[in-house]
Amino acid sequence: MRINLDALLILDALERHGSFAAAAAALFKTPSALSYMVQKLESDLDITLLDRSGHRAKFTDTGKLMLDKGRILLRAAQDLEQQARYVESGWESDLSLAVDASFPFERLLPLIDEFYRHHHHTRLRFSHEVLAGSWEALVYGCADIIIGAICEPPSRAGFSFSPLGRLEYIFTVAPHHPLATLPEPLLKTTIRQHRAVVVHDTSRVKTPQSLHVLDEQDQLTVFSFEAKLQAQLAGLGCGYLPRYLAEPYLNTGQLVAKNVEAERYSDTAYFGWRESATGLAAAWWRERLQAYVDAGSIYSSL
Repeated sequence: MRINLDALLILDALERHGSFAAAAAALFKTPSALSYMVQKLESDLDITLLDRSGHRAKFTDTGKLMLDKGRILLRAAQDLEQQARYVESGWESDLSLAVDASFPFERLLPLIDEFYRHHHHTRLRFSHEVLAGSWEALVYGCADIIIGAICEPPSRAGFSFSPLGRLEYIFTVAPHHPLATLPEPLLKTTIRQHRAVVVHDTSRVKTPQSLHVLDEQDQLTVFSFEAKLQAQLAGLGCGYLPRYLAEPYLNTGQLVAKNVEAERYSDTAYFGWRESATGLAAAWWRERLQAYVDAGSIYSSL
């Protein structure tokens, strides 16, 4: 490659300072050295960067193009240098975090903001998982950290986990749903006669699971808890929703909570990580998530 960063730096300094003398002073070089570098670049590429016919050299159209595009390369090179130093000091260039669909992603926004204010050179990659797919994302290397997994943690070596909190559920239906006016507790034989709205398990290896769905119950499968909420608000089915998600609609009467026989009210949610993810960004997130948990219920109403 015949374009070098030193020549681009000279063009940048020449445009900003207006003359070879001023640019040379800013770069701690001699004007003749700068002039030689520019002329060599022109010769190597067989182009004209500067119009030297007047009292002061001016950029040609080609020179302006080289200046504009060159500055992009200079910024990229500077960013590369910073990232290299950042990674050398122990910070990852990328960190992958898988978030279970049942977890309120809004809770992570303050942590993301705090992280980027101090460590913007690490690119965060969030993915969306459901049920068994959450742990699979960790076990099969798709994520460094999983947040909000509610299935049983993996028993194999190389992975660690910590309780994140209790995810509480409420069995809800729309006011116009047939189950809304039936006496409580609802019998499972009665519930089985009505369609359940379920969120699709993203498991790619194990058999997909359904959360609190009865055998032989008709199912409407959707892609997220938000979609499940909307389907139940529309009366398209019944089912359990996380309390933090359902409460605002219970308060306005858009959903009705129903007691169910032998009801299961909550699951333990976890965050887990690959023990091989030893970088400082992974450690930062583990520490902040634990501190977040210690400060109070992460699943309280938003």
